[in-house]
Amino acid sequence: MARKIRVAQVGDVAPGEGKIVQADGEQIALFNVGGRFYAIHNTCLHRGGPLGEGELEETTVTCPWHGWQYDVATGANVRNPAVKVASFNVKVEGADVLVELP
Repeated sequence: MARKIRVAQVGDVAPGEGKIVQADGEQIALFNVGGRFYAIHNTCLHRGGPLGEGELEETTVTCPWHGWQYDVATGANVRNPAVKVASFNVKVEGADVLVELP
């Protein structure tokens, strides 16, 4: 059964922005795309760059280190969808943003 972990408040991540958060010891990149929240593992698969610090355009985040791009809704690499970082379900309850961990 999935565990819901509170990682932020809705106002902590502005629309079009990302933030690195902690959820039960996991570093997670949390993104606000037009008021909808998405969460993926924070570590880029290329060289370990922090995805939560990357530039966000619609649902695509670009790793700040070497430019690899991921879809924040699925975790899939934009150029090679078979390459994925873990993605997590996100729930908003009141002002709390919760990430579901397995």
